[in-house]
Amino acid sequence: MDRQQIDTLVKEMNVDTATGLVDQRVQQIVVRLVTDLFQAIEDLDIQPSEVWKGLEYMTDAGKANELGLLAAGLGLEHYLDLRADEADARAGVTGGTPRTIEGPLYVAGAPESVGFARMDDGSESDHIDTLIIEGKVTDTQGNIIENAKVEVWHANSLGNYSFFDKTQSDFNLRRTIFSDAAGKYVAQTTMPVGYGCPPDGTTQALLNKLGRHGNRPSHVHYFISAPGFRKLTTQFNIEGDQYLWNDFAFATREGLVVTAVDVTDPAEIQRRGLDKPFKHITFNFELVKDLNNAPSTEVERRRAST
Repeated sequence: MDRQQIDTLVKEMNVDTATGLVDQRVQQIVVRLVTDLFQAIEDLDIQPSEVWKGLEYMTDAGKANELGLLAAGLGLEHYLDLRADEADARAGVTGGTPRTIEGPLYVAGAPESVGFARMDDGSESDHIDTLIIEGKVTDTQGNIIENAKVEVWHANSLGNYSFFDKTQSDFNLRRTIFSDAAGKYVAQTTMPVGYGCPPDGTTQALLNKLGRHGNRPSHVHYFISAPGFRKLTTQFNIEGDQYLWNDFAFATREGLVVTAVDVTDPAEIQRRGLDKPFKHITFNFELVKDLNNAPSTEVERRRAST
């Protein structure tokens, strides 16, 4: 079939058959995606067995709860960020800390505090470095933003996230810190590590077919929000990781790379209430003020909660 014949066929099956109330936006998207799929089948001579194997793969990925991981691995989530950047630019939204992907592992409801939080439960403190992350939340003019909501989460030393990893305590390495009167937040945690997709999972199985690895550099995720400002979804990646600029999820961006500094000064160790040297990272945020008719930074998607 040529494109015109495919267009006609899809319209006959998915538009002309409607007898009830139609969601015009859903119909528009379904018709376009089905039409493009039929065209791909035609162009690539995709065989029935290949179609059904593809559907089986999607079923398995859904059962394994890996579709969110697949979206990151195929670049879909990064592509949405690039489109959001362009939409912001067209609306006159400039400056601020760069956005990058959320990923599939946020959990709502983390314990809240003001200014400071210890994120780890102490279970790994004997074999992994303590990390202090601190910074300020300001607007793009450098003005302090007090009471900004800083939601932060990252993996443990095995590359696993609490809630999804049932061996960890509730909300381990997950906290919500509200910036203090100086706009500051401080998180005491453990040094994150890079990790890969589940080696026997559906995402890695497809990446293997594509000749690709499924590894991420060490990183820490954030949501930052404050009244009157655009919500920021971002993360930093840590300098020195072998996958820093080869992230399978394409999340590394200029402005989002930090250096973990070794702190060995006894006075500073004591001041922090610690008993051994630690790593230190500074990561500040610049939030952009809300603008009328600017694209929304809120993304509606299913997220885990306890």
